[in-house]
Amino acid sequence: MKLTTKSRYGVRAIFDIAYNAGGLPAQIKDISERQRISPRYLEQIFQKLKKQKILGSKRGPKGGYFLKMDPKDITLYEIITATEGPIELVFCVSTDEHGVNCGPECDMKPECIASPLWQDVGEQIAAIFKKTTIQMLCDKAEKLGIERKLDARFMYYI
Repeated sequence: MKLTTKSRYGVRAIFDIAYNAGGLPAQIKDISERQRISPRYLEQIFQKLKKQKILGSKRGPKGGYFLKMDPKDITLYEIITATEGPIELVFCVSTDEHGVNCGPECDMKPECIASPLWQDVGEQIAAIFKKTTIQMLCDKAEKLGIERKLDARFMYYI
């Protein structure tokens, strides 16, 4: 399984908002600069995250993007599935929410010894993403001494 930039950047951007915005809306240009992600691409990713109610947005000079949930309640699984879709290693094990196979049929499915293995590995990966929260990433960043960079609009010099 290879995660695309959509999910990787989505995780980085949500972490950035949680870690650097201090509960205030974060502007896309600041997130873009800190994470070195194109603002246009971030906008596309944020639309998917807004649909899943992970992010909200506010217009105006004090506007920007904000988390609609507490960082301890946002899992990497939610971000990845919002940006990528279901986590699946191979097409032959993909199922819908009712457990019905929705991938293309494989002639070898009834005799495939590897199919249950792929499904098990995919479920274990999903379990790791489900138990890892944005708050956990923020705590780890703090322990590593990663500097918090507040949005430029909140910096005042005398």
